[in-house]
Amino acid sequence: MPDEAQVKDRILVVDDQPDSLRFIVDTLEHGGMGALVATSGQAAIELLSHVRPDLILMDAVMPGMTGFETTRQIKRDPDLAHVPVIFMTGLTDAEHAVAALESGGVDYIRKPIVIEEMLARIRVHLTNARISHRSRIALDGAGRRIVALDPDGALLWCTPQADELLNQIDPDRGTNAQHLPAPLLDVARRLMAEAPRPGSATRIEIGNSEVELVPVRSERPEETLFRIREIREEADVALLQTQIGLTQREAEVLLWISYGKPNRTISEILGISPRTVNKHLQQIFAKLGVETRAAAAALAVRVIAE
Repeated sequence: MPDEAQVKDRILVVDDQPDSLRFIVDTLEHGGMGALVATSGQAAIELLSHVRPDLILMDAVMPGMTGFETTRQIKRDPDLAHVPVIFMTGLTDAEHAVAALESGGVDYIRKPIVIEEMLARIRVHLTNARISHRSRIALDGAGRRIVALDPDGALLWCTPQADELLNQIDPDRGTNAQHLPAPLLDVARRLMAEAPRPGSATRIEIGNSEVELVPVRSERPEETLFRIREIREEADVALLQTQIGLTQREAEVLLWISYGKPNRTISEILGISPRTVNKHLQQIFAKLGVETRAAAAALAVRVIAE
């Protein structure tokens, strides 16, 4: 049996008022949750470098680093971006509620705190965060390198494999980078402005590497999802051979078909005649059980992506 403390939800409470801290900690513990405490924004940042809570209750107004500033810094860290932040505030102006949400908070509660309301909101956001985080882990486990950007291009979250690839592309990026590497960020911002069709691919050359950004459909209007991968033609050809049962030349033709290249261009790249390209394409159609270039390309993209 696991220790009881191991199965409790851990809530980080960030507040500079001792009386408020004691009240909230007692409330959480009576509600069956574990509590961590930080008395300032800076203390919270330091604590988060060692532990990862399930949810953060954040006082909006504190001396030094405010709750808004603290939350923005937390959300820049991909390892913490999924942790929900609920603001606690005695402020009544609508602009402060907007500031709480814009800085990365998922909700806010007014002081003086109503116990039942606070616990209910915590439980709802814990459930939502857990579902969302499991989805990202599943994406990573399936080999999906996904990044999520806000409307300004700031990195909201990414799967661990995507983070690893970004660090390979830019070794100086660091684990707390708020943005994509510059060449990718410029292209991503352009694509967000153009609102491309999900699934359409854009390639970027970065040093000796070629990277592909593919827009992915998102259910949240405030975030744009991209699948990111490093182009490795030899590996992709080998993958198409083994997964679909093609010859090497057929796999090469299919790969370039998936890139949207016409037969004449493919013939020039591979050093064969357009007629030979077409013969290979007919064999590919037969092996894949498809009738069109678009269907063959879609299947190839799916095999490589998965």
